[in-house]
Formats: sequence, C-alpha cells, structure tokens
Amino acid sequence: MKKYCIILSLSFFGFACGSNSSSTAETKEATKTVASVTDNPDYEKGLNLVAKSGCFTCHKLREASIGPAYGLVAAKYENNQENQEMLAAKVIAGGKGVWGQIPMIPHPKLSKEDAIAMVKYVLLLKEETK
Repeated sequence: MKKYCIILSLSFFGFACGSNSSSTAETKEATKTVASVTDNPDYEKGLNLVAKSGCFTCHKLREASIGPAYGLVAAKYENNQENQEMLAAKVIAGGKGVWGQIPMIPHPKLSKEDAIAMVKYVLLLKEETK
C-alpha cells in the first residue's frame, strides 16, 4: 500500500510540474511581444515626446482620466498612416466630442513630425497588450 501511495504521489507531482510548461511558454511569448513593441524606435521616441509634452497630465495608459486612456485610443484606431496623420492633426489642433465633451487643448507649437511620433507610440500600445 505504501508503494502505491508513493507512486501515486510521484505521478501527481510529475503531472503538476509538467503542466507549468505551457504557462511558461505563454509567459515567454507575452514577454517577447512586449519586448518587441518596446524595442520599436517609434515607441521610445513617442514615449519621450508624450512625457515631455505633459500628455500624462490628462491621459493614463489603461484608465480614463481627464482624457481617454491611451489603451482605448489604440484599440479604436488601426495603426496606419491615415490614422496617424488624422490623430496628429487632432493633437495639434485640439478637439472635442469623440471621447466626451471635455476638450483636448491644442498644441500648436508641436511639429507634425513630433505629433505623428507621439501618435505612433499610442497606437503601439495596442500591440503591447496582445
């Protein structure tokens, strides 16, 4: 009887340890995805511009604040040149109505190139959560 308990315990232990390999693979894949997004030069450049421009005063990454969460913006818009230019124009000109009635202040001193870099960063956040 003692042998059967030991064999059963070892079998259970082996099964429990073996089941962890898939979650380890999933963790590695998630880490790889996040690393690939943050390794993108648009990510770092845009993040630095967003931080320097004070955008985190009104926006947070995953929760609404005064403005919409960047994660929601990334989920709403496909990351393509047309949307990058449209959103960059909104950042420069300001706007109201898409995310509620609180207006986004205009940023007229921001260059179009910098605004596009900032938008690219925001839209890359969609890939970060995949």
